[in-house]
Amino acid sequence: MLIAGLVLAGVAALVHVYIFYLEAFAWTDRKTLATFGMTADQAEATRPMALNQGFYNLFLAIVTGVGIVFTATGSTAVGAALVLAGTGSMVAAALVLVISDPTKRDAALKQGLVPLLAIIALVVGLLL
Repeated sequence: MLIAGLVLAGVAALVHVYIFYLEAFAWTDRKTLATFGMTADQAEATRPMALNQGFYNLFLAIVTGVGIVFTATGSTAVGAALVLAGTGSMVAAALVLVISDPTKRDAALKQGLVPLLAIIALVVGLLL
């Protein structure tokens, strides 16, 4: 289960790297506008906020990735703490999204389901 948790955490980190790309580099692209349900004017007006938010997503992915490396190389306590911090923050952000705007339920599920599964598998793996 520990390996499953790390793999799921890795997938969650990759999803957040992709979100970083969308928010930091492709925010005004046509596909990104459709993904986030925005107009070009809305995207332009929120570009600085999206850049900042994109880097939050990147940092969560980095923390999670570093935790995976630590865990895989035998520093289980440090690694698991980092993976749980990264994925826990991803889940918390997804909860904030759906609570603040219930119409974003699908986006929150895409953002938060895999990290939640990673947490569950990692905790079960650590306890066994």
